[in-house]
Order: sequence, then C-alpha cells, then structure tokens
Amino acid sequence: MKGISYSRYGGPDVLEYGEVGDPKVGPDAVLVKVRAAAVNPVDWKCREGYLDGMLDPVFPVVPGWDVSGVVVQPGVSVPEFTAGDEVIGYVREDFLSRGTFAEYVAAPVRTLARKPRNLTWEEAAGLPLAGLTAYQVLVKALQVGRGDTVLVHAAAGGVGSIAVQLARHLGARVIGTASEGNHDFLRGLGCEPVKYGEGLAERMRGLAPEGVDAVFDTVGGEALKTSVDLLVPQGRLASIADGDVIGYGGRYCWVRPDAEDLLRLTELAEQGVVSVHVSETFPLERAADAHRLSQQGRTRGKIVVTVDWQVEPAG
Repeated sequence: MKGISYSRYGGPDVLEYGEVGDPKVGPDAVLVKVRAAAVNPVDWKCREGYLDGMLDPVFPVVPGWDVSGVVVQPGVSVPEFTAGDEVIGYVREDFLSRGTFAEYVAAPVRTLARKPRNLTWEEAAGLPLAGLTAYQVLVKALQVGRGDTVLVHAAAGGVGSIAVQLARHLGARVIGTASEGNHDFLRGLGCEPVKYGEGLAERMRGLAPEGVDAVFDTVGGEALKTSVDLLVPQGRLASIADGDVIGYGGRYCWVRPDAEDLLRLTELAEQGVVSVHVSETFPLERAADAHRLSQQGRTRGKIVVTVDWQVEPAG
C-alpha cells in the first residue's frame, strides 16, 4: 500500500511517499481504509525526535494518529464493528510505528468510535485527538461546570476551538486568547476573544476583574505563568504544553485513547454542539507540506491530509 514514512528523525524533508508495509490485523483491532487523517503538532514533534524520551521509534515510521475511514476487516475478537462501518479514531500506540498517513491502518478497537453522520471525512478526521484532549481536560481534569469562567489559550487552534465549544456546552463563560485576525471566528463560537502576548494580564482583568475559575493552557511558557495570577482562590489549572504546571498546583494532561469519550464526542457533533473547522487539506503525497504549515503554529482549526480512493465502476 501507499503511505508516508520516515526512516530517521529530521525536518519535513525526511517524509517520503511510497510503498509501506501492509498492516497486520490483530485479534483486538480492525483494518480501516483511510479516507482522511488530521495533522497535529505532536506529529512533527515526533518526527523531529522531541518525544524520543517517551516513545521508541520503530523505523520506518508511518506518522499520524487521527483517522476517519471505513472498516474493511474486523479482528477475530471484535464484535463492535463490521465491514463497511464508518469510523473515527485516535490511533496511538505506545511507540512510533504504524500511523494513519497511509491507505490503510490497523486500529485497536479501544481507539475507535463510529463517525459522526453529519461531518465530512475531513472534519471527522480532525475530531479525535483534538476533541479527546479538550473533553478530557475540561470534563475530567478541570471539572468545568455551569457558571464557571474559563480561559482557553490559543482558542482558535484545533484543540482550543473544540474546547471553547465544549466549555460553552458545559455552561461556562469562555474567554479565549488569539490573534486579532481570529477574534471574529471565536465570537462565532460563543467565545469572548482577547489578544495574547504582552499585557494579557491587564486585558484579562478588564474582562474578568474577579479572576477566572479555570485555565486550559495549550501554549505553556509565559502564557502559563500569567494564568496563575488570573485564577480565583481554589481555581483550577491544566496544561497540555508545559509540565511546569505541576509546580503551580495544576494538572499536566496527555490525551488518552478512550472509545467511550470518543463516542460521546460523536454524539455531541451530531447534536450540533461541536463542529470542526478545517483550514486546509492536502493530498497524502503532500504530507510534508502539511507538516510545514502545522509547524508555523498559526493554524485556525485543523489541517487534514486526504486519501483519494477511486470508486469502482458499477457492474
């Protein structure tokens, strides 16, 4: 099958398009024909070796953890799905090996849920990792509820934009940091936008003079440090970008594959609570260009790569 792979750590140029080995379908996995796969910052961080202390690579590595596609073959111990089912997944293993930037992927059943019927393949591919991250941080780590005021950093990004929608659904008032060019986008999601960077603390005190109940940090560094002083007494703090959050009394969160959480996101998408903004798509063979764009760090919503499948002629 065709796919993207890299045989050493490095920049986008190490990504190669060509033949990769066909995946084997274990008893607790399903073979998925890939229709689309989202690009996440963790993809290029893995490719450049930044996560080498956490995840062992088995070269050549096929990148990608997000997928939307069609079940081709369920494993022998999988009653949950049958051939033809449309699914989404956050297909992360405990090492770097067989990802979703290929024509097929063998996905453990624990990583999958049915695809939201109202989302395109591209939108659906952008939901798993970003959606699970937002859901697990807001619901489980921060326990956001009705009446809370929540600050979301980088609110126009893939994780941030879904977090804004989920927090609103949970009954919270949401303030989100973003560049001014993304402020109208955030207002459309029900978020009160605020410019990030120098002077954020003063701008925030104008919006929430009594402080915020919870902060969802996706940036780290100065944004995290500033957030600490914005919290009300007993306020909650969580970060997906900076382990220093623990020293501030907060939670450092790493998203986990969870079929039940993913199914809940499917339900919320079908109810119109959560939407996925796709900023740009690339064909699979241009995955290196998709990585380059992701590394600029200015993406609104999601970047997605697509697999072009020819429709078999009738008869």
